Amino acid sequence: MDSPGRQIRESILRISHHSGHGHIPTCFSVIEMLCAVYSVMRHDPGNPSWEERDIFILSKGHAALGLYCTLAHFGYFPIDDVYSFGAFGSRFGCHADRFKVPGVELSTGSLGHGIGVAVGMALGFKHAGSKRRVYVIVGDGEANEGTIWESLMVAANMSLSNLTVLFDNNRSQSRCLPVVNPEAKFSAFGFDVASVDGHDVKAIGQALERPADRPRAVIANTIKGAPCESLVNDIFAWHRRSPNANELKTLLGELE
Repeated sequence: MDSPGRQIRESILRISHHSGHGHIPTCFSVIEMLCAVYSVMRHDPGNPSWEERDIFILSKGHAALGLYCTLAHFGYFPIDDVYSFGAFGSRFGCHADRFKVPGVELSTGSLGHGIGVAVGMALGFKHAGSKRRVYVIVGDGEANEGTIWESLMVAANMSLSNLTVLFDNNRSQSRCLPVVNPEAKFSAFGFDVASVDGHDVKAIGQALERPADRPRAVIANTIKGAPCESLVNDIFAWHRRSPNANELKTLLGELE
């Protein structure tokens, strides 16, 4: 994992400890995807409403703290602002609000249905003859929902080559309804599919930039909670917890 990823994870841990909120393992699993997307897509932190910007949607909205810390890393606002995360009156809620946070394009919940909105936006850009692209991260838990696959069918049917779906294959559904072999499923729905190490920014970036004449799916194989061993070994216990002072010290050490 690269240096930005380590720095962003440290911010997530410290802010979670400070606030008493946060879904740390799921935030950790999307960091390299976020870094790759914001390194590839057209955007302007100084002008978040730039009319020619590409669009990014975090559909698995419970990873909002990961998005906030990444946006801060890319210059949308100071990281110190995010320490109000989850507090009364804070613009940095436990789920991101597009009306409050610069760079957030869609307000989403744990199962955010962001892919349907992403397909609609990509279709609108295509009809307008725009070169703008849409990127959306969905989780394997979300993929239990039928609307995910209905949206994929529409995207493939409309040949939305300006749409990229990043699938966080962190196997969080191992105790419920696992999505087995997502590569084959996305391919069967008509997507151009790439499978990558979800913690390798360079590999993800290369997959994002690969030419395609149809919608693209990047299957990001991640380890939920990595690289912190304490999180990886007990992801369900850490699903909604924030670390106390001793746990924070341990987790920061495990980042090394």
